[in-house]
Amino acid sequence: MILDVVRLVLFPALMAFAAASDLLTMTIPNRVSLVLAAGFLALALASGMPAYDILTHIGAGAAVLVVAFACFAMGWVGGGDAKVAAAASLWFGFAHLLDYLVYASLFGGALTLLLLQFRQWPLPHALAAQGWLSRLHAKESGIPYGIALAIGALMIYPETEWIAAVDILHFAAP
Repeated sequence: MILDVVRLVLFPALMAFAAASDLLTMTIPNRVSLVLAAGFLALALASGMPAYDILTHIGAGAAVLVVAFACFAMGWVGGGDAKVAAAASLWFGFAHLLDYLVYASLFGGALTLLLLQFRQWPLPHALAAQGWLSRLHAKESGIPYGIALAIGALMIYPETEWIAAVDILHFAAP
């Protein structure tokens, strides 16, 4: 039952934290990516995931890390975004990787368009005192892509083997 709680809570909570952190500070702490990676490994081992499957999940994470850091080097995404995308990909493996990347890209495009439009409007004086909102509104500011990565991840996560393994009857018992 503890493994079920971890499966239900750990990944979604960390992705939600990454999104909130990126929205409010335009950064994603390294510890989020580290806990995602360590959490994957601990849960995979505790769940009895075969070594081959663990290695393929690591391969998916490594592939995304390489591509994401190339995007970072070109200035297209932030370093925190690259690390979170790779850490989330560990949880999905190749089985759900394409779906995750498509969702994250679609939400990222929508977020970018919304923020570009938002930045065209004047920020009301009462809201300008909010530091996070001023950063978000600044035209020279980046896009908090961690939000799109988190939404994409949370769209795919219920389809994964992590959730399929949860024994819902433990939670439904009176």
